[in-house]
Amino acid sequence: MAKEKKKIKVEIKNRRAAFEYHFEQEYDAGMILTGTEIKSIRAGNANLNDAYCLIENGELWVRNMYIAVYEHGTDNNHEPRRARKLLLRKPELRKLERKAKEKGYTIVPYLLFINERGFAKLTIELATGKKSFDKRETIKNRDNKRSLDQLKKRYSTV
Repeated sequence: MAKEKKKIKVEIKNRRAAFEYHFEQEYDAGMILTGTEIKSIRAGNANLNDAYCLIENGELWVRNMYIAVYEHGTDNNHEPRRARKLLLRKPELRKLERKAKEKGYTIVPYLLFINERGFAKLTIELATGKKSFDKRETIKNRDNKRSLDQLKKRYSTV
């Protein structure tokens, strides 16, 4: 019998992005990483809070994404906030580039995860910014959902 390795599920989410933006389209992009970066991501030591995406020379890059220095790395460890290239298919990249050039659209990194094959993927969203009244609506909906869930929980145990 072969031993099965237990896969640790890694999902690092940019929760602020859902509050700040309306999401239009979603893409899963691969990332070019070094060895110590992927090890640090598998340990869950990454942060998407200040990260943003931009297109330069027909290539998609994520900037300011924090991946902590790998604690067991040598002096060849990676730079924590370096620019990392994202990998998409050409038609997707062209479509994303056309939309991002339109007024009001931006590309937001939303979710960093490890897929079933062990590769790090970044879910990016084509998004438009929310106005302040939209944010108040989001807060109101979240509070209503929370109170409904509490009522359901209270009356389902009775």
